Amino acid sequence: MTPTSILTLIICYFGMLFFISYYTSRKNSGNDAFFKANKNSKWYLVAFGMIGTALSGVTFISVPGEVGNPDNQFKYFQFVLGNAIGFLIIAKLLLPLYYRMNLTSIYGYIEKRLGTVSYKTAAFIFLLSRTIGSAFRLYLVVIVLQRYVFDFYGIPFAATVLISLGLIFAYTYRGGLKTIIITDTLQTFFLVSSVFLTIYFVCDSLHLSFFQAFEQVKNSGYSKIFFYEDYLKGTYFLKQILGGIFVTIAMVGLDQDLMQKNLSCATIGEAQKNMFTFTGIFVVINLFFLSVGALLYMYAAQNHIEVPTDLMTGKPRTDLLFPEIAFHHLSLIPSVVFLLGLTAATFATTDSALTALTTSFCVDFLGMDKTENAHKHSVKTRHMVHIGFSILMFLVIVIFNAINDASVVSMIFKIASYTYGPLLGLYAFGLFVKTKTVHDKFVPLICVISPAICFLISKNSALLFGDYVFDNELIIVNGLLTFIGLYAISKPAESQTQF
Repeated sequence: MTPTSILTLIICYFGMLFFISYYTSRKNSGNDAFFKANKNSKWYLVAFGMIGTALSGVTFISVPGEVGNPDNQFKYFQFVLGNAIGFLIIAKLLLPLYYRMNLTSIYGYIEKRLGTVSYKTAAFIFLLSRTIGSAFRLYLVVIVLQRYVFDFYGIPFAATVLISLGLIFAYTYRGGLKTIIITDTLQTFFLVSSVFLTIYFVCDSLHLSFFQAFEQVKNSGYSKIFFYEDYLKGTYFLKQILGGIFVTIAMVGLDQDLMQKNLSCATIGEAQKNMFTFTGIFVVINLFFLSVGALLYMYAAQNHIEVPTDLMTGKPRTDLLFPEIAFHHLSLIPSVVFLLGLTAATFATTDSALTALTTSFCVDFLGMDKTENAHKHSVKTRHMVHIGFSILMFLVIVIFNAINDASVVSMIFKIASYTYGPLLGLYAFGLFVKTKTVHDKFVPLICVISPAICFLISKNSALLFGDYVFDNELIIVNGLLTFIGLYAISKPAESQTQF
Protein backbone atom coordinates (compact mmCIF):
# COMPACT_ATOMS: atom_id res chain seq x y z
CA MET A 1 0.00 0.00 0.00
CA THR A 2 1.56 3.29 -1.11
CA PRO A 3 1.80 6.42 1.08
CA THR A 4 -0.48 8.25 -1.38
CA SER A 5 -3.23 5.64 -1.12
CA ILE A 6 -2.96 5.65 2.68
CA LEU A 7 -3.24 9.45 2.74
CA THR A 8 -6.23 9.38 0.39
CA LEU A 9 -8.01 6.90 2.65
CA ILE A 10 -7.34 9.05 5.72
CA ILE A 11 -8.79 12.11 3.95
CA CYS A 12 -11.95 10.18 3.02
CA TYR A 13 -12.23 8.89 6.58
CA PHE A 14 -12.12 12.37 8.07
CA GLY A 15 -14.59 13.53 5.45
CA MET A 16 -17.14 11.15 6.99
CA LEU A 17 -16.38 12.45 10.50
CA PHE A 18 -16.82 16.08 9.38
CA PHE A 19 -20.18 15.22 7.81
CA ILE A 20 -21.34 13.60 11.07
CA SER A 21 -20.09 16.61 13.03
CA TYR A 22 -22.02 19.01 10.82
CA TYR A 23 -25.19 16.93 10.96
CA THR A 24 -25.20 16.48 14.75
CA SER A 25 -24.33 20.09 15.64
CA ARG A 26 -26.23 22.04 12.98
CA LYS A 27 -29.21 22.73 15.26
CA ASN A 28 -27.59 22.66 18.69
CA SER A 29 -23.95 23.45 19.46
CA GLY A 30 -24.48 24.82 22.97
CA ASN A 31 -22.84 23.65 26.17
CA ASP A 32 -25.62 21.25 27.09
CA ALA A 33 -25.02 19.34 23.85
CA PHE A 34 -21.25 19.53 24.27
CA PHE A 35 -21.16 18.42 27.93
CA LYS A 36 -24.15 16.04 28.17
CA ALA A 37 -25.33 15.32 24.60
CA ASN A 38 -28.65 16.85 25.78
CA LYS A 39 -29.02 13.86 28.12
CA ASN A 40 -30.78 11.74 25.49
CA SER A 41 -28.10 9.37 24.15
CA LYS A 42 -29.24 5.86 23.24
CA TRP A 43 -27.64 3.34 25.58
CA TYR A 44 -26.80 0.86 22.81
CA LEU A 45 -24.93 3.55 20.82
CA VAL A 46 -22.99 4.54 23.94
CA ALA A 47 -22.17 0.88 24.74
CA PHE A 48 -20.85 0.17 21.26
CA GLY A 49 -19.05 3.50 20.90
CA MET A 50 -17.25 3.12 24.24
CA ILE A 51 -15.33 0.17 22.80
CA GLY A 52 -13.50 2.55 20.47
CA THR A 53 -12.70 4.85 23.39
CA ALA A 54 -11.51 2.07 25.71
CA LEU A 55 -9.35 0.40 23.04
CA SER A 56 -6.79 2.94 21.92
CA GLY A 57 -4.40 2.72 19.00
CA VAL A 58 -1.80 1.50 21.49
CA THR A 59 -4.04 -1.48 22.26
CA PHE A 60 -4.57 -2.03 18.55
CA ILE A 61 -0.87 -2.43 17.77
CA SER A 62 0.82 -3.17 21.11
CA VAL A 63 -1.39 -5.94 22.52
CA PRO A 64 -0.93 -8.16 19.43
CA GLY A 65 2.78 -7.27 19.38
CA GLU A 66 3.36 -8.35 22.99
CA VAL A 67 1.94 -11.84 22.34
CA GLY A 68 5.27 -12.91 20.84
CA ASN A 69 7.08 -12.41 24.15
CA PRO A 70 7.27 -15.87 25.87
CA ASP A 71 6.81 -14.16 29.24
CA ASN A 72 3.56 -12.51 28.09
CA GLN A 73 1.66 -14.58 25.51
CA PHE A 74 -2.07 -14.11 26.40
CA LYS A 75 -1.20 -12.79 29.86
CA TYR A 76 -3.07 -9.58 29.12
CA PHE A 77 -6.38 -11.46 29.17
CA GLN A 78 -5.99 -11.94 32.95
CA PHE A 79 -5.98 -8.15 33.23
CA VAL A 80 -9.03 -7.95 30.93
CA LEU A 81 -10.97 -10.30 33.23
CA GLY A 82 -10.14 -7.95 36.10
CA ASN A 83 -11.34 -5.05 33.92
CA ALA A 84 -14.68 -6.82 33.45
CA ILE A 85 -15.18 -7.20 37.21
CA GLY A 86 -14.26 -3.53 37.64
CA PHE A 87 -16.86 -2.46 35.03
CA LEU A 88 -19.58 -4.34 36.91
CA ILE A 89 -18.60 -2.66 40.19
CA ILE A 90 -18.77 0.74 38.47
CA ALA A 91 -22.23 -0.05 37.11
CA LYS A 92 -23.60 -1.07 40.52
CA LEU A 93 -21.75 1.35 42.83
CA LEU A 94 -20.62 4.53 41.06
CA LEU A 95 -23.17 5.08 38.30
CA PRO A 96 -26.14 5.19 40.74
CA LEU A 97 -24.23 7.77 42.82
CA TYR A 98 -23.51 10.00 39.82
CA TYR A 99 -27.10 9.85 38.60
CA ARG A 100 -28.54 10.45 42.05
CA MET A 101 -26.47 13.65 42.30
CA ASN A 102 -27.21 14.66 38.66
CA LEU A 103 -23.53 15.42 37.99
CA THR A 104 -22.05 16.93 34.84
CA SER A 105 -18.50 16.42 36.10
CA ILE A 106 -18.09 13.38 38.32
CA TYR A 107 -15.68 15.31 40.54
CA GLY A 108 -18.64 17.32 41.82
CA TYR A 109 -19.10 14.42 44.29
CA ILE A 110 -15.75 15.25 45.91
CA GLU A 111 -16.77 18.91 46.29
CA LYS A 112 -19.96 18.01 48.15
CA ARG A 113 -18.33 15.31 50.25
CA LEU A 114 -14.85 16.65 51.09
CA GLY A 115 -14.64 20.30 50.09
CA THR A 116 -13.56 22.73 47.39
CA VAL A 117 -9.79 22.13 47.58
CA SER A 118 -10.28 18.36 47.42
CA TYR A 119 -12.61 18.86 44.46
CA LYS A 120 -10.13 21.00 42.53
CA THR A 121 -7.38 18.49 43.36
CA ALA A 122 -9.38 15.57 41.97
CA ALA A 123 -10.22 17.49 38.80
CA PHE A 124 -6.59 18.54 38.33
CA ILE A 125 -5.44 14.92 38.73
CA PHE A 126 -7.78 13.95 35.91
CA LEU A 127 -6.61 16.81 33.66
CA LEU A 128 -2.95 15.90 34.21
CA SER A 129 -3.42 12.16 33.83
CA ARG A 130 -5.68 12.25 30.79
CA THR A 131 -3.55 14.85 28.98
CA ILE A 132 -0.38 12.78 29.39
CA GLY A 133 -2.08 9.44 28.73
CA SER A 134 -3.96 10.57 25.64
CA ALA A 135 -0.94 12.40 24.24
CA PHE A 136 1.14 9.26 24.69
CA ARG A 137 -1.42 7.10 22.90
CA LEU A 138 -1.66 9.50 20.00
CA TYR A 139 2.14 9.83 19.90
CA LEU A 140 2.70 6.11 19.39
CA VAL A 141 0.23 5.96 16.50
CA VAL A 142 1.48 9.17 14.86
CA ILE A 143 4.89 7.48 14.79
CA VAL A 144 3.36 4.72 12.65
CA LEU A 145 1.74 7.24 10.30
CA GLN A 146 4.97 9.23 10.15
CA ARG A 147 7.04 6.16 9.31
CA TYR A 148 4.73 4.72 6.65
CA VAL A 149 3.17 7.89 5.16
CA PHE A 150 4.43 11.35 6.02
CA ASP A 151 8.17 10.67 5.82
CA PHE A 152 7.54 9.90 2.15
CA TYR A 153 6.36 13.49 1.60
CA GLY A 154 9.07 15.04 3.78
CA ILE A 155 6.53 16.33 6.31
CA PRO A 156 8.14 16.82 9.76
CA PHE A 157 6.82 14.98 12.81
CA ALA A 158 5.55 18.15 14.52
CA ALA A 159 3.46 19.02 11.46
CA THR A 160 1.95 15.51 11.44
CA VAL A 161 0.93 15.90 15.08
CA LEU A 162 -0.49 19.37 14.45
CA ILE A 163 -2.53 18.15 11.48
CA SER A 164 -3.89 15.20 13.51
CA LEU A 165 -4.95 17.35 16.45
CA GLY A 166 -6.30 20.06 14.13
CA LEU A 167 -8.59 17.54 12.45
CA ILE A 168 -9.81 16.21 15.81
CA PHE A 169 -10.49 19.73 17.05
CA ALA A 170 -12.35 20.61 13.85
CA TYR A 171 -14.97 17.87 14.16
CA THR A 172 -15.44 18.04 17.96
CA TYR A 173 -15.40 21.72 18.95
CA ARG A 174 -19.05 22.41 18.08
CA GLY A 175 -20.99 19.28 18.99
CA GLY A 176 -18.67 17.81 21.64
CA LEU A 177 -20.19 14.75 23.28
CA LYS A 178 -23.28 14.85 21.04
CA THR A 179 -21.03 14.44 17.99
CA ILE A 180 -18.70 11.92 19.63
CA ILE A 181 -21.51 9.52 20.56
CA ILE A 182 -22.12 9.09 16.80
CA THR A 183 -18.53 9.32 15.52
CA ASP A 184 -17.35 6.80 18.12
CA THR A 185 -20.05 4.40 17.00
CA LEU A 186 -18.77 4.66 13.43
CA GLN A 187 -15.14 4.36 14.53
CA THR A 188 -15.88 1.34 16.72
CA PHE A 189 -17.55 -0.32 13.73
CA PHE A 190 -14.33 0.13 11.75
CA LEU A 191 -12.24 -1.05 14.71
CA VAL A 192 -14.24 -4.23 15.36
CA SER A 193 -14.54 -4.99 11.65
CA SER A 194 -10.80 -4.62 11.19
CA VAL A 195 -10.07 -7.16 13.93
CA PHE A 196 -12.30 -9.84 12.43
CA LEU A 197 -11.27 -9.09 8.86
CA THR A 198 -7.59 -9.17 9.81
CA ILE A 199 -8.09 -12.63 11.30
CA TYR A 200 -9.81 -13.71 8.08
CA PHE A 201 -7.07 -12.36 5.79
CA VAL A 202 -4.19 -13.76 7.86
CA CYS A 203 -5.93 -17.16 8.09
CA ASP A 204 -6.44 -17.09 4.34
CA SER A 205 -2.74 -16.30 3.80
CA LEU A 206 -1.81 -19.21 6.09
CA HIS A 207 -4.32 -21.48 4.26
CA LEU A 208 -6.22 -22.13 7.47
CA SER A 209 -9.93 -22.25 8.15
CA PHE A 210 -11.22 -20.43 11.21
CA PHE A 211 -11.39 -23.65 13.25
CA GLN A 212 -7.94 -24.76 12.08
CA ALA A 213 -6.57 -21.35 13.07
CA PHE A 214 -8.20 -21.72 16.50
CA GLU A 215 -6.45 -25.06 17.01
CA GLN A 216 -3.14 -23.67 15.75
CA VAL A 217 -3.31 -20.73 18.14
CA LYS A 218 -4.35 -22.94 21.06
CA ASN A 219 -1.43 -25.32 20.45
CA SER A 220 1.13 -22.61 19.71
CA GLY A 221 3.64 -21.12 22.11
CA TYR A 222 1.65 -17.89 22.26
CA SER A 223 -1.68 -18.76 23.90
CA LYS A 224 -0.98 -19.23 27.60
CA ILE A 225 -3.49 -17.15 29.56
CA PHE A 226 -3.08 -17.90 33.27
CA PHE A 227 0.28 -17.60 35.00
CA TYR A 228 0.21 -19.36 38.39
CA GLU A 229 3.86 -20.36 38.68
CA ASP A 230 5.52 -17.46 40.49
CA TYR A 231 3.63 -14.92 42.59
CA LEU A 232 6.74 -12.72 42.68
CA LYS A 233 6.49 -11.91 38.96
CA GLY A 234 4.31 -9.20 37.46
CA THR A 235 2.53 -11.78 35.28
CA TYR A 236 1.05 -13.67 38.27
CA PHE A 237 -2.69 -14.09 37.66
CA LEU A 238 -3.89 -12.68 40.99
CA LYS A 239 -1.84 -9.52 40.50
CA GLN A 240 -3.21 -9.08 37.01
CA ILE A 241 -6.85 -9.64 38.00
CA LEU A 242 -6.70 -7.43 41.11
CA GLY A 243 -4.79 -4.80 39.15
CA GLY A 244 -7.40 -4.99 36.38
CA ILE A 245 -10.24 -4.45 38.86
CA PHE A 246 -8.76 -1.41 40.58
CA VAL A 247 -7.21 0.14 37.47
CA THR A 248 -10.67 -0.02 35.87
CA ILE A 249 -12.42 1.49 38.87
CA ALA A 250 -9.86 4.32 39.00
CA MET A 251 -9.22 4.93 35.30
CA VAL A 252 -12.79 4.40 34.09
CA GLY A 253 -15.18 4.87 37.00
CA LEU A 254 -13.28 7.88 38.35
CA ASP A 255 -12.38 9.28 34.93
CA GLN A 256 -14.52 12.00 33.38
CA ASP A 257 -13.74 10.76 29.86
CA LEU A 258 -15.40 7.35 30.11
CA MET A 259 -18.09 8.38 32.59
CA GLN A 260 -19.21 11.39 30.55
CA LYS A 261 -20.69 9.07 27.94
CA ASN A 262 -22.56 7.05 30.55
CA LEU A 263 -23.98 10.22 32.09
CA SER A 264 -25.43 11.22 28.70
CA CYS A 265 -28.03 8.43 28.95
CA ALA A 266 -31.50 9.48 30.05
CA THR A 267 -31.77 7.17 33.09
CA ILE A 268 -29.59 5.09 35.39
CA GLY A 269 -31.23 1.93 34.03
CA GLU A 270 -30.10 2.75 30.49
CA ALA A 271 -26.61 3.68 31.70
CA GLN A 272 -26.28 0.32 33.47
CA LYS A 273 -27.53 -1.59 30.41
CA ASN A 274 -24.88 0.27 28.46
CA MET A 275 -22.15 -0.75 30.92
CA PHE A 276 -23.18 -4.42 31.06
CA THR A 277 -23.32 -4.68 27.26
CA PHE A 278 -20.03 -2.84 26.86
CA THR A 279 -18.35 -5.23 29.32
CA GLY A 280 -19.32 -8.30 27.32
CA ILE A 281 -18.13 -6.81 24.02
CA PHE A 282 -14.92 -5.58 25.63
CA VAL A 283 -13.93 -9.04 26.89
CA VAL A 284 -14.64 -10.76 23.57
CA ILE A 285 -12.89 -8.16 21.41
CA ASN A 286 -9.73 -8.28 23.53
CA LEU A 287 -9.58 -12.05 23.14
CA PHE A 288 -9.68 -11.54 19.38
CA PHE A 289 -6.94 -8.89 19.60
CA LEU A 290 -4.70 -11.44 21.31
CA SER A 291 -5.59 -14.02 18.67
CA VAL A 292 -4.56 -11.55 15.97
CA GLY A 293 -1.18 -11.30 17.70
CA ALA A 294 -0.65 -15.07 17.69
CA LEU A 295 -1.63 -15.30 14.03
CA LEU A 296 0.71 -12.44 13.08
CA TYR A 297 3.67 -14.17 14.70
CA MET A 298 2.76 -17.46 13.01
CA TYR A 299 2.56 -15.58 9.69
CA ALA A 300 5.90 -13.85 10.35
CA ALA A 301 7.59 -17.17 11.14
CA GLN A 302 6.22 -18.84 8.02
CA ASN A 303 7.29 -15.95 5.77
CA HIS A 304 10.61 -15.20 7.53
CA ILE A 305 9.57 -11.68 8.55
CA GLU A 306 11.69 -10.02 11.22
CA VAL A 307 10.22 -7.82 13.94
CA PRO A 308 10.87 -4.19 12.86
CA THR A 309 13.49 -2.23 14.76
CA ASP A 310 13.51 1.31 16.08
CA LEU A 311 15.19 3.57 13.52
CA MET A 312 17.13 5.43 16.23
CA THR A 313 18.08 2.70 18.73
CA GLY A 314 18.03 -0.42 16.55
CA LYS A 315 16.02 -2.28 19.20
CA PRO A 316 13.09 -4.55 18.20
CA ARG A 317 9.70 -2.80 18.17
CA THR A 318 6.98 -5.45 18.53
CA ASP A 319 4.28 -2.77 18.22
CA LEU A 320 5.39 -2.23 14.61
CA LEU A 321 4.93 -5.88 13.57
CA PHE A 322 1.21 -5.45 12.81
CA PRO A 323 1.65 -2.36 10.56
CA GLU A 324 4.73 -3.92 8.93
CA ILE A 325 2.80 -7.04 7.87
CA ALA A 326 -0.35 -5.11 6.96
CA PHE A 327 1.36 -2.51 4.77
CA HIS A 328 4.19 -4.54 3.24
CA HIS A 329 3.19 -8.20 3.15
CA LEU A 330 -0.58 -8.42 2.72
CA SER A 331 -2.69 -7.28 -0.21
CA LEU A 332 -4.42 -3.91 -0.60
CA ILE A 333 -7.70 -4.76 1.13
CA PRO A 334 -6.10 -6.06 4.37
CA SER A 335 -3.91 -2.93 4.39
CA VAL A 336 -7.00 -0.74 4.11
CA VAL A 337 -8.71 -2.72 6.87
CA PHE A 338 -5.72 -2.31 9.18
CA LEU A 339 -5.45 1.42 8.52
CA LEU A 340 -9.15 2.00 9.18
CA GLY A 341 -8.92 0.04 12.43
CA LEU A 342 -5.81 1.85 13.62
CA THR A 343 -7.20 5.27 12.70
CA ALA A 344 -10.54 4.51 14.36
CA ALA A 345 -8.93 3.24 17.56
CA THR A 346 -6.63 6.26 17.79
CA PHE A 347 -9.04 9.07 17.04
CA ALA A 348 -11.97 7.57 18.98
CA THR A 349 -9.75 7.75 22.07
CA THR A 350 -8.27 11.18 21.42
CA ASP A 351 -11.46 12.99 20.41
CA SER A 352 -13.22 11.65 23.48
CA ALA A 353 -10.34 12.70 25.75
CA LEU A 354 -10.19 16.21 24.27
CA THR A 355 -13.92 16.66 24.86
CA ALA A 356 -13.69 15.34 28.43
CA LEU A 357 -10.72 17.59 29.25
CA THR A 358 -12.64 20.62 27.96
CA THR A 359 -15.73 19.60 29.92
CA SER A 360 -13.84 19.07 33.17
CA PHE A 361 -12.01 22.40 32.97
CA CYS A 362 -15.15 24.34 32.02
CA VAL A 363 -17.27 22.76 34.74
CA ASP A 364 -14.75 22.17 37.53
CA PHE A 365 -12.64 25.33 37.19
CA LEU A 366 -14.87 27.80 35.34
CA GLY A 367 -18.16 26.72 36.93
CA MET A 368 -20.13 26.65 33.67
CA ASP A 369 -22.70 24.20 35.08
CA LYS A 370 -23.51 26.82 37.71
CA THR A 371 -24.29 29.47 35.10
CA GLU A 372 -26.53 29.67 32.05
CA ASN A 373 -25.00 27.08 29.70
CA ALA A 374 -26.57 28.56 26.59
CA HIS A 375 -25.01 31.95 27.19
CA LYS A 376 -23.05 32.99 24.11
CA HIS A 377 -20.02 34.10 26.10
CA SER A 378 -19.68 30.70 27.83
CA VAL A 379 -19.75 28.92 24.45
CA LYS A 380 -16.92 31.14 23.20
CA THR A 381 -14.98 30.45 26.37
CA ARG A 382 -15.49 26.71 25.86
CA HIS A 383 -14.07 27.01 22.34
CA MET A 384 -10.96 28.71 23.72
CA VAL A 385 -10.53 25.97 26.34
CA HIS A 386 -10.87 23.34 23.61
CA ILE A 387 -8.15 25.07 21.58
CA GLY A 388 -5.98 25.35 24.69
CA PHE A 389 -6.06 21.61 25.41
CA SER A 390 -5.36 20.83 21.76
CA ILE A 391 -2.23 22.99 21.94
CA LEU A 392 -1.22 21.45 25.28
CA MET A 393 -1.53 17.93 23.88
CA PHE A 394 0.56 18.98 20.87
CA LEU A 395 3.33 20.26 23.16
CA VAL A 396 3.33 17.09 25.26
CA ILE A 397 3.64 14.91 22.14
CA VAL A 398 6.50 17.02 20.79
CA ILE A 399 8.28 16.63 24.14
CA PHE A 400 7.79 12.84 24.01
CA ASN A 401 9.36 12.82 20.57
CA ALA A 402 12.27 15.01 21.70
CA ILE A 403 13.05 12.64 24.58
CA ASN A 404 13.18 9.80 22.04
CA ASP A 405 13.89 7.22 24.73
CA ALA A 406 11.36 4.41 24.97
CA SER A 407 12.16 3.64 28.62
CA VAL A 408 11.71 7.28 29.67
CA VAL A 409 8.46 7.64 27.73
CA SER A 410 7.13 4.38 29.21
CA MET A 411 7.98 5.64 32.68
CA ILE A 412 6.13 8.92 32.01
CA PHE A 413 3.07 6.92 30.98
CA LYS A 414 3.38 4.74 34.09
CA ILE A 415 3.67 7.79 36.32
CA ALA A 416 0.51 9.15 34.68
CA SER A 417 -1.30 5.97 35.71
CA TYR A 418 0.03 6.42 39.28
CA THR A 419 -1.92 9.64 39.58
CA TYR A 420 -5.20 7.73 39.50
CA GLY A 421 -4.31 6.15 42.85
CA PRO A 422 -5.14 9.35 44.76
CA LEU A 423 -8.53 9.46 43.00
CA LEU A 424 -9.14 5.91 44.22
CA GLY A 425 -8.25 6.96 47.77
CA LEU A 426 -10.38 10.13 47.65
CA TYR A 427 -13.51 8.30 46.50
CA ALA A 428 -12.94 5.36 48.86
CA PHE A 429 -12.71 7.73 51.81
CA GLY A 430 -15.78 9.65 50.69
CA LEU A 431 -17.87 6.52 50.14
CA PHE A 432 -16.84 4.37 53.10
CA VAL A 433 -15.98 6.78 55.92
CA LYS A 434 -19.36 8.39 56.48
CA THR A 435 -18.72 9.94 59.89
CA LYS A 436 -15.60 11.92 58.99
CA THR A 437 -14.48 14.61 56.59
CA VAL A 438 -10.98 16.02 55.96
CA HIS A 439 -8.98 19.16 56.59
CA ASP A 440 -9.47 20.24 53.02
CA LYS A 441 -6.33 22.36 52.58
CA PHE A 442 -4.02 19.38 53.27
CA VAL A 443 -5.53 17.08 50.63
CA PRO A 444 -3.24 18.18 47.73
CA LEU A 445 -0.20 17.29 49.86
CA ILE A 446 -1.53 13.77 50.48
CA CYS A 447 -2.25 13.35 46.78
CA VAL A 448 1.37 14.21 45.94
CA ILE A 449 3.03 12.16 48.68
CA SER A 450 1.12 8.91 47.97
CA PRO A 451 2.16 8.38 44.31
CA ALA A 452 5.69 9.55 45.17
CA ILE A 453 5.95 6.82 47.80
CA CYS A 454 4.54 4.29 45.32
CA PHE A 455 7.14 5.29 42.76
CA LEU A 456 9.92 4.75 45.30
CA ILE A 457 8.44 1.40 46.34
CA SER A 458 8.28 0.26 42.72
CA LYS A 459 11.84 1.38 41.93
CA ASN A 460 13.23 -0.32 45.05
CA SER A 461 11.00 -3.40 45.23
CA ALA A 462 13.98 -5.78 44.89
CA LEU A 463 15.67 -4.17 47.89
CA LEU A 464 12.50 -3.98 49.98
CA PHE A 465 10.72 -7.21 49.04
CA GLY A 466 13.34 -9.50 47.54
CA ASP A 467 12.36 -10.69 44.07
CA TYR A 468 8.81 -9.33 44.24
CA VAL A 469 7.91 -7.27 41.16
CA PHE A 470 5.03 -4.79 41.29
CA ASP A 471 2.74 -4.56 38.29
CA ASN A 472 -0.80 -3.20 37.96
CA GLU A 473 -1.56 -3.95 41.61
CA LEU A 474 0.58 -0.94 42.58
CA ILE A 475 -2.49 1.26 42.11
CA ILE A 476 -4.08 -0.55 45.09
CA VAL A 477 -1.10 0.43 47.26
CA ASN A 478 -1.36 3.97 45.90
CA GLY A 479 -5.04 4.24 46.74
CA LEU A 480 -4.51 2.69 50.19
CA LEU A 481 -1.73 5.14 51.04
CA THR A 482 -3.98 8.04 49.97
CA PHE A 483 -6.84 6.64 52.06
CA ILE A 484 -4.57 6.33 55.13
CA GLY A 485 -3.26 9.86 54.57
CA LEU A 486 -6.79 11.26 54.31
CA TYR A 487 -7.81 9.42 57.46
CA ALA A 488 -4.79 10.94 59.23
CA ILE A 489 -5.98 14.48 58.36
CA SER A 490 -9.67 13.72 58.98
CA LYS A 491 -12.02 15.29 61.48
CA PRO A 492 -15.55 14.42 62.62
CA ALA A 493 -18.20 15.42 60.10
CA GLU A 494 -20.92 17.79 61.24
CA SER A 495 -23.49 15.22 60.09
CA GLN A 496 -23.22 11.77 58.52
CA THR A 497 -23.13 12.05 54.74
CA GLN A 498 -26.06 10.61 52.78
CA PHE A 499 -24.14 10.04 49.53
